[in-house]
Amino acid sequence: MDYHRHLDDELDSLRDRVLLLGGEAEAALERAMKALTERDSELARQVLEQDDLIDRLEVEIDRQCIDIIALRQPAARDLRFVISVAKMAPVLERIADHAANIARVALDLNNEPELKSVFDLKRMSEHALRMLRGALDAFTSGDAAAAREIIKSDTEINELYNHIFHRLIEMMVSEPSTATRDARLLFVAKHLERIGDYVTDICELTVYMAEATFIKHFK
Repeated sequence: MDYHRHLDDELDSLRDRVLLLGGEAEAALERAMKALTERDSELARQVLEQDDLIDRLEVEIDRQCIDIIALRQPAARDLRFVISVAKMAPVLERIADHAANIARVALDLNNEPELKSVFDLKRMSEHALRMLRGALDAFTSGDAAAAREIIKSDTEINELYNHIFHRLIEMMVSEPSTATRDARLLFVAKHLERIGDYVTDICELTVYMAEATFIKHFK
């Protein structure tokens, strides 16, 4: 009885910690995009300051997963949960890294004249944030069906990326004076597109955790 109670407590602690990491990644992305669209350099600096906390959380989760596997030897769904968290933590940390890179772009561009094209990026980031929140909710509830639906919605991120890419290229050609700044926005669009891919990875892990099914190459 003590063994099962200790295992349950440790799994609950692990779940809380990975959801905290997910919340930090989500907040980093939201702040970074607000820093860019509202030209708020202080908010951008906050994103960069929080990056060390996110890195530490990822390391702590990794250690906790190793300890649970080594000391508790979980089986079946519990083992899949621990493995999923171990794979998910670095994905969330990478999402936060992309947010930090967007914050760095914001710091650069906030010292330059305003560009209208950031508002298309805002729409893309709002969709990425909805995907991330949905993915974390699906993971929390072990909802494989919801996770599969979120994977499908990555198509919209890719379509928005293609639209923004072509629009920015056109602007770089028609307005060479803004080309350097537009090129930085291209990097922001690519960061958001990669975040969509990482959210898909999280959803695939949720399906694995819930159904013991690998769907990475079979969607």
